[in-house]
Amino acid sequence: MDEFETCLTKAEARRISGLTTPLKIQAFLDGIEYSEEVRYRCPLTVLRDMKGHCFDGAVFAAAMLRRIGHSPLILDIIPNDNDDDHILALYRVNGHWGAVAKSNYTGLRFREPVHRTVRELIISYFEVFFNAIGEKTMRAYTRPLNLKEFDKIHWEINDASLDAIGERLDEIRKFKPLTPAMIRNLSFADDRSVKAGLMGAKAAGLFKAKKPNAKR
Repeated sequence: MDEFETCLTKAEARRISGLTTPLKIQAFLDGIEYSEEVRYRCPLTVLRDMKGHCFDGAVFAAAMLRRIGHSPLILDIIPNDNDDDHILALYRVNGHWGAVAKSNYTGLRFREPVHRTVRELIISYFEVFFNAIGEKTMRAYTRPLNLKEFDKIHWEINDASLDAIGERLDEIRKFKPLTPAMIRNLSFADDRSVKAGLMGAKAAGLFKAKKPNAKR
């Protein structure tokens, strides 16, 4: 973090000085613009642009969680081929897991640290992990990745380092919470849930889902 801190202007240092809890970090992410751009922003660039998508937001949150004593952990929730991945920053309090996240969907953001296992935390996202047509798309998730592994490539201040983080997420162990039978029998989210999930969404940042042959 010393490298990150030395890059900050006085105004930037003041801006993050109040990010002293996971909930305050979440509030910061909620207050920045959602990015629909096909590019990555490191934590320093997120702070300067006040903009980011879920990957940028999770990496920023991991950096801010590190500042207050947590390990900089992220995790990738992997969908079927009709949706985007979603990245979380993870934290633990008294052995229980919570999460901070930037999302274009209302339900895919903060989680209180009340989940006994990572799997329990991820399943809390299942019912609200749907695409713009209401298809429930969660299929797998990675083990937590500690971004300390990328300190040598300056992940907190170097945009290009996020490519390496993305590649590592592709490589690490995946867990599949659903059986094939479960997937075959999934219903769609109801219209009210979809409307709530998309409240305030930036349309340009939504995955262009195709309507599959599935049960409603």
